Amino acid sequence: MSACADILNRWIDATPWMPRIHDHADVERYYVETVFPERTVIVAERDNRVAGFMALSGDHFVTALYIDTPNRGTGVGSDLIETAKALSPQELNLWTFEANDRAQRFYENQGFSAFRRTDGDNEESLPDILYHWRGAEGRR
Repeated sequence: MSACADILNRWIDATPWMPRIHDHADVERYYVETVFPERTVIVAERDNRVAGFMALSGDHFVTALYIDTPNRGTGVGSDLIETAKALSPQELNLWTFEANDRAQRFYENQGFSAFRRTDGDNEESLPDILYHWRGAEGRR
């Protein structure tokens, strides 16, 4: 659990536009008390280390997808999204920040489409985008 929180904390610390809302310990506590008990968490390992992780809620939302820096661009994220699609074959939804161009390109390459935008209706007060993927059964 702490490895997942560590990946997220490192991402926040390395991302200039991302405000630090919660300190490192609060992020870890949130993962221990909320994310792991309430969501399906898939952890990807490479060389016996946590390379990335994804959290899925019961309502078809990817609520977290973070890849540790050395593993970005190596297929870990794609593998996690394919797992999410297998677990929720009808549809998936997720939010990403408008400033996160890399994530937007990644999700669009994975077949997601931008569905809605906000001006920062989130804890970070940052504009974000709701992405939607409709599985093969839902396509016309």
